[in-house]
Amino acid sequence: MSEPLVKVCGATAPADLALLGAAGADLVGLWWRVRGGHADLSRAQVVALAGAGGPRPVLVTFSGDARGVLDVVRRSGVRWVQLHGYQPPSVVRALKAEPGLTVVKVLHLRGTGCVERPLLAAYERAGTDCFLLDAVGPDGALGSTGRTLDEAAVLAVVAETSRPFLLAGGLSAANAGNFAAVRAHPRFAGIDVDSGARDRYGRFCRERVLGLRRGWTR
Repeated sequence: MSEPLVKVCGATAPADLALLGAAGADLVGLWWRVRGGHADLSRAQVVALAGAGGPRPVLVTFSGDARGVLDVVRRSGVRWVQLHGYQPPSVVRALKAEPGLTVVKVLHLRGTGCVERPLLAAYERAGTDCFLLDAVGPDGALGSTGRTLDEAAVLAVVAETSRPFLLAGGLSAANAGNFAAVRAHPRFAGIDVDSGARDRYGRFCRERVLGLRRGWTR
């Protein structure tokens, strides 16, 4: 099994990419059409950052407009897309028509239940390459909620899928030990963090990213 990936979301400047790359992040999330997101970017900004070096860029979006997403993909050269909203399997299928594109579909857990549970098989048939499990906020907010998932709930969802999976939701170096069974799972592909990679001022922190890599990929 390859070493788990560390994905950090919300980069907005070349300096972010340089810091994250130096700290060992494998993937960096570039937000596009993330409603109300603190790091939402324009199409031109995504294109510029995708070509600025650093960790492999991932286009993170709530958009269900497959044509619009593919336009950004082609302009930027990004080869990973993370569908973070409630996009249906048909959007995954449309995106997978693009040669060489990796599609990550987020699965949203509310409490111990998965909102997309009835669609898991359909997402796989549509061509989803990887799932990402994240928590829904108390007000229905998606992404960067800081809410930690229950390990048993994560494993229950994973048992109904056959794809690799990433874990998100309030992760830090300190709580890696709470997910020993997840980390040992043969399809565990890595973690996705935002606030866990930042200091108390909201800036990316090299030491925190290094700590995440040590704690979660050991």
